[in-house]
Amino acid sequence: MKYLAAIFTFCFLAFAGTATFAQDGVNDAISKYFTKYLDDERFTVVYISPKMFSLFKKMDVNLDDDEAEAIMEVVDDLKSLRILVCEDESYTNTLFKEATSSIDTKEYEVLMTVRNKNEEKVDFLIKDEGDTINELLLLVGGGDTFVLMSFVGNINLDKISKLAEAFEDDDEPAEQHMEKGKQ
Repeated sequence: MKYLAAIFTFCFLAFAGTATFAQDGVNDAISKYFTKYLDDERFTVVYISPKMFSLFKKMDVNLDDDEAEAIMEVVDDLKSLRILVCEDESYTNTLFKEATSSIDTKEYEVLMTVRNKNEEKVDFLIKDEGDTINELLLLVGGGDTFVLMSFVGNINLDKISKLAEAFEDDDEPAEQHMEKGKQ
């Protein structure tokens, strides 16, 4: 399950790095969990504030590059990211059940669910209005890891599409992009 969680976390972060958010109130699904478990030593806690995202907007980026321009257009609306991770195996099922029972599922649409015989679970959920996604939520439970990750704002699907096109138009293979990132 640890590998599955890592893969989904990587994919989600890769997507979220291209996502856009713009919401004044951070009243999302993870807020109460984040506060509840903030000082619990069993948890790894990550929070990227609206202020940090505003600093990203001020970065001096060469906008002659189609990819950089598309990324900055997307990042321009980013609002917040909150992540809770617990690797205490005795607690992961309880945390997953607590999270799923406390979230108003009427407000969310399930994008993907993964279950296996070892009671490991992964749920991707969204809260949206038309072509704009207001929150992306990842829940991973069971096995040896619990993850609750929330991105809040307005994720504009047209901007995501432009970003994908910018990367597709590049003549360089994806492997070379990845190698550059490692340097």
